[in-house]
Amino acid sequence: MSISAPRKTGGEEAPTRFVEMIFPEQANHYGTLFGGHVLSLMGKAAFVAATRRARCAVVMATSEKVEFHEPVRVGELVELSAEVTRVGRSSMTVTIEVIAEALISGERRLAVRGAFEMVAVAANGRPIRIPVSSTSTPPQEVLS
Repeated sequence: MSISAPRKTGGEEAPTRFVEMIFPEQANHYGTLFGGHVLSLMGKAAFVAATRRARCAVVMATSEKVEFHEPVRVGELVELSAEVTRVGRSSMTVTIEVIAEALISGERRLAVRGAFEMVAVAANGRPIRIPVSSTSTPPQEVLS
């Protein structure tokens, strides 16, 4: 799997991008990408995007409305684009799009889209406040 580092554009972070080739061991009995595997890839992308934003430990709280639009065949490439679309006090929403690409023709299509809620946590597992920006002071524990 290849990961590209986001570049900041106008004060906002660019999406985190992952690229992976789909091989037979990642497929189901139909010869298409197994749903559980794509969910794992999306979870990793959400984790990286959220950690880059919060610059502290994060955990997944929920996955929301994952939509499977098109099957991804063995031999195709998938590009995952993960973007933090909401930042709250201790949680963030990361939206992920999975684009399938046929390498020979170059045809690209939206295969899967979903959102994950990620929570910033301290070493003891308790939620902590997410800094306003990744360059601000270290996170502080959120009291509930």
